[in-house]
Amino acid sequence: MKRIALSLAFAGLVAAPSLALAQANSAPAAAAFTLPALPYSAGALEPAIDAQTMTIHHDKHHQAYVDALNKAVAADTALAGQSLEQLVAKAGTLPAVVRNNAGGHWNHSFFWKTMAPPAQVGAPSPALAGAITASFGSLDKFKAAFKDAGTKRFGSGWVWLIVGADGKLAITSTPNQDNPLMDVAETKGTPILGNDVWEHAYYLKYQNRRADYLDGWWQVVNWAEVSRRYAQATAGR
Repeated sequence: MKRIALSLAFAGLVAAPSLALAQANSAPAAAAFTLPALPYSAGALEPAIDAQTMTIHHDKHHQAYVDALNKAVAADTALAGQSLEQLVAKAGTLPAVVRNNAGGHWNHSFFWKTMAPPAQVGAPSPALAGAITASFGSLDKFKAAFKDAGTKRFGSGWVWLIVGADGKLAITSTPNQDNPLMDVAETKGTPILGNDVWEHAYYLKYQNRRADYLDGWWQVVNWAEVSRRYAQATAGR
């Protein structure tokens, strides 16, 4: 009886680690990309952007990009371990599902930080203000040119303020979820400011009045963050 008991105990010692290993191997892998939290409450950008739009935009639209990107990356071993920035940089060589959803995730993660509650927006830093005046004539002229680019973007897309390879500011726009960091961008550069002109970003409040949305949006532009991005993009120049 003792010999049988010892045999059963030994079998248990062998089986337990094997079972644990099997369970570990069968556990789902952690998602490569996650939805970042908003840096403010959903209603903090009122009246420029309403709480319902922010909630749907962040919790539904952005989450959908993250989920689709994770699914696409999990299905393609060649993409394993690559950062979002790496995927965006070579978007033109990747399947459309990766290009669109990597772009959607990067653009929206950038976009949330572009904004702040109206009482906290601040003003452009002296360096950024000087660069805007040098490139566009004045802050008001810059805003008019940015609005023009946003209203003229046909269909869905984004409008950007970028630092080009020459260190100068430029305004550009991209279709769908493309951005100026992509190898497919017509005008490449480092984005420091961007606005989403897809209808889901504004339709509940502004309906088809994209120009009104672009005007109201300046109330919530986070100039401290934009100035930080400008300083980072021009460091060492």
